[in-house]
Amino acid sequence: MSQDRSAIRERAEAVLRRLAGEHARLREDQWRAIEALVVDRRRVLCVQRTGWGKSAVYFVATALLRERPDAAGPTVIVSPLLALMRNQVESAARAGIRARTINSANLEEWDEITAEIHAGAVDVLLISPERLNNPDFRDTVLPKLAATTGLLVVDEAHCVSDWGHDFRPDYRRLRTFLAELPGRTPVLATTATANARVTADVAEQLGDALVLRGTLDRESLRLAVLDLPSPAHRLAWLADHLDQLPGSGIIYTLTVAAAGEAAEFLRTRGWSVASYTGQAEDADRRAAEQDLLDNKIKALVATSALGMGFDKPDLGFVVHLGAPPSPIAYYQQVGRAGRAVEHAEVLLLPGVEDAAIWRYFASLAFPPEEQVRAVLAALPTDRPLSTQALEPVVDLRRARLELMLKVLDVDGAVRRVRGGWLATGEPWVYDEARLRRVAQARTAEQQAMREYATTPGCRLRYLRECLDDNGAADCGRCDRCAGPLFSVAVSDAALTAAQTFLGRPGVAIAPKKLWPTGLDAVGVPLKGRIPPAEQALSGRAVGRLSDLGWGGRLRGLVAPEAADAPVPDDVAAAVVDVLKAWANGDDPWPRRPVGVVAVDSRTRPALVGSLAERIAAVGRLPLLGHVVRTGPTGAGGPRGNSAQRVRALHDAFTVPDELAEALAGLDGPVLLIDDLVDSGWTMAMVARLLRRAGAPDVLPLALAVAG
Repeated sequence: MSQDRSAIRERAEAVLRRLAGEHARLREDQWRAIEALVVDRRRVLCVQRTGWGKSAVYFVATALLRERPDAAGPTVIVSPLLALMRNQVESAARAGIRARTINSANLEEWDEITAEIHAGAVDVLLISPERLNNPDFRDTVLPKLAATTGLLVVDEAHCVSDWGHDFRPDYRRLRTFLAELPGRTPVLATTATANARVTADVAEQLGDALVLRGTLDRESLRLAVLDLPSPAHRLAWLADHLDQLPGSGIIYTLTVAAAGEAAEFLRTRGWSVASYTGQAEDADRRAAEQDLLDNKIKALVATSALGMGFDKPDLGFVVHLGAPPSPIAYYQQVGRAGRAVEHAEVLLLPGVEDAAIWRYFASLAFPPEEQVRAVLAALPTDRPLSTQALEPVVDLRRARLELMLKVLDVDGAVRRVRGGWLATGEPWVYDEARLRRVAQARTAEQQAMREYATTPGCRLRYLRECLDDNGAADCGRCDRCAGPLFSVAVSDAALTAAQTFLGRPGVAIAPKKLWPTGLDAVGVPLKGRIPPAEQALSGRAVGRLSDLGWGGRLRGLVAPEAADAPVPDDVAAAVVDVLKAWANGDDPWPRRPVGVVAVDSRTRPALVGSLAERIAAVGRLPLLGHVVRTGPTGAGGPRGNSAQRVRALHDAFTVPDELAEALAGLDGPVLLIDDLVDSGWTMAMVARLLRRAGAPDVLPLALAVAG
C-alpha cells in the first residue's frame, strides 16, 4: 500500500505542475487531503488561509479520481459566486480538466451540459448552492448527479454554519445532497475563515471528517488602522495617498451609496477607479473585475458583493472605508491581497457611522416567531403561493421573507416548487435559544472589531486569535509592531474638495407607478397600474441615510431614537439648495410649485412642521396645511414590505376640508413635505389623496431616503 501511495503522490505532483507551474510542490497538508480523498475515500475539512492552495487539492484529486478504472461521475463543486466559477473553469483547463458550470446566466446551455455529464465528458461541474433547490434542477438533474458524483466539494464551507459571519441557508441543503451520495463518495469542504465554533459545526454536518487546520499567518500583509475624524477626511486621505499604495487593489465600503460616492470622488481627483456593487448589472461587474485583473484601474471601490472567490494574486492593497461587523469577515476580505507579491498594504479607515450600519443589517435577522407562524399558517399544502402572494400576510420586506422561507425549507417546514412555496405539514420548532445565541455572537463580533481598531498589540495576531489560530504570534510588520508607515495628514485642497463633494445635497425620489400584488386578498381594492392622474411626480431629498456625506447628519434627525426638534439651520439651508438645483438642473420640475403641504407626523411633528414653514417662507409660497393621519401606525412602520405598507396606509390619512378648498383653486404643483422616505408608499398614498382632492401635481420633498 505504501508503494501505491508513493506512486499516487508522484502522479499528484505531476498534475499540480500542470496546474501551477514546473516549480510547484504539494504542501504536506495538501497531500494529506488528497490522500484521504483519493485513497481512503474520506470526508475532509480544510481550514487554510487564503492563497494556501485549496483549489489545487480538489483539482488534483479530481484528476486522480477520473483516471481510475472505476472512475465515477464528475466532481461537483458548490461555489457561492459566478466570479469564482469563472476563475475555477479557467484554472481547471490548465490542468487538462474539463469543467462546466450550471447557473442562472447560462440557462440555454443546461440541456447540452446535462447531456455531456451523462456521456462522461465533464470532469468538474460547478453549481451554486441556490441551484440545489431550484425545482427543475432538484427534481430532474440532482438525483442522477448525486448518484454518480465522484467527489463533492463544498467551497467556502463556513457558509454552512449559522454561527459564521456569512451564513447562507441554501448551503444547509447540502445535508440532503450528502445523504444521497453513494457510500464512500469522498467529500471536501474548504474555507479560509472559520473559528473553532464554525469549524466544529461544519465538521459535524459533514460527519466523521478529517479536519486539516493550518496557520492563518499571511506573511505578505502589512496591517494598519488610520483614525480620521470624518468621511471627508477619509476620502481626502485616499485622494492624497493612493499613489503610495502598491499596484492595484480594492477599496471596500459598507454600503452601495458609499461605493458610488467614493468612486465618483476619486475620479474627480484624477484616479482611475470603478465601482462594484450587487445592484450593478452583471456585465458591468464582469467588466470592472477584468479591468482590475488587467491593472487598467488603480482600484475597484466595492461592497461585499465583491466577495468570496475573486482571485487576483498580485493584488497590492485592500482599504476599508468603514469596518466590517466581524473580524472573520475582515480577515476574509483582506486576504485577497498579497497572494503572489512580497508585500501588500491593508488599511482600515473606521468611522463613527459604522455601528449604525451594523445595527441596520442586524435588524434583517431571522424574524420573530409570530411572523414565521403567520407565514406557515397561510401556506397551503396543495397549492403553491409565490413570495409576492405571501407579502400581504406578513410585515417583512421581500429579501427578508425569502431568507426566512429558505430557512424553513432547509428545516423541512416548507418546500419550494414550481410556482412558489408549499407547507409540508411537518412539525417545526422555533429555536429561539439558538437564534439568541447567534445574535449574541454577532454582538461580540462587532465589539471585537471595535477592539481591533484600538488594540495596542499586533493587529494580525489579534485577527488570528479571533479565528482561534493556536499559532498566533506577533507579525513584526503591522503598524503596532513596526510603527506607522502612513501619515494621517491630508492636504487642504483634497479635504476642501471632499467636503464640497460630500456636502452636495440632493437625491431623487422615484414615483410609484404600480400597486403591490395581493392587496385584494387583504381587503384593499387596489391593483395594477396607479392611474397617472393619481401619481406623484419625481421628488427630491437631501440625502440617503447611507451616504458618506449627509448620512450621519440625517440619521441624527430621523433615527427612531432621535429627539423631535425644529429643523436645524444647516439642514434647512441644504433643502433650499436642493430646491434650487431641482429648478435649474438637468431634470427640473415641470412647473414651479405654488404651495406647500406637510404630512402629519406623530413621531416628529416639530421637525416636519418647521421644515414646511421654512420652505414656505423662503419660497414665498402659501402653507396650505397638513394631510391628517387618522389611522393607527400599525404595520406602517419602517422596513415593512410594500403590500403591508399600502394596507396600513389605506384610509390612514384624510385631506381636511380647508386644505381641499385650497387645492381646488391651484394652477400648479404642491410641495409635499415629510422627514423620511423609506418604502416610498407614504408619499405615494398621500400624493394620491391630494391629486384626488384637486392638486394638479405633487412634488415630494423629504429630508432623507432610507437605504
